[in-house]
Amino acid sequence: MTPTPTTGTPRFTDPRPVYTRATAQAAALIATARPPQLTGPTPCTEFDVRALLGHIVDGTRRIAVVGEGGDGFAVEPIADGIADDGWAKAYDEARVRVLKAWASDERMTSMVRVPWGEVPGHAALSGYVMEIVTHTWDLAEGLGHPFELDPELAGFALDTARRQLPDSRPRDAGTPFDDRREAAEGAGIHERLAAWMGRVPLSRA
Repeated sequence: MTPTPTTGTPRFTDPRPVYTRATAQAAALIATARPPQLTGPTPCTEFDVRALLGHIVDGTRRIAVVGEGGDGFAVEPIADGIADDGWAKAYDEARVRVLKAWASDERMTSMVRVPWGEVPGHAALSGYVMEIVTHTWDLAEGLGHPFELDPELAGFALDTARRQLPDSRPRDAGTPFDDRREAAEGAGIHERLAAWMGRVPLSRA
């Protein structure tokens, strides 16, 4: 993750390679989901597995629209129409669209409007890394952890969360993240990320 110098603007870490890896990880996990698992719980307590998949797919489509210069708030959800065996295809189509939409260097420094305000593109995409890595952990919990998740991605997401979601953070209705919890002693990086985002592992819920 190399800082990107831009003349006349502050240096920043380019989140595009990290987002690419994070969405590839999410895609691989989503591909393991089977229809009998879709009604199971997740640590994102308002969502079962199916609803979490819908949130991920529709949210990724909104990120694509933001990157394309459009209004992400105006994107109509499609998740209700996705078949039980169609989640992998729907997510992969959405993430490929995002990667194309955010590919230009100009997008990294131009301002975009996201739910938490108007910010430079690199800050917005870093926030979206935080979101997809957290929701990937949520989904892995719901699916029984079919494979090990990338700790480097969780580290990037946790660093971003500490900057964008400090200890004392007001919560609006409908936010996917709860107040910070204390991580268990000796917790791994994903568990520390989950605790910062207010998550409780299903084994302890």
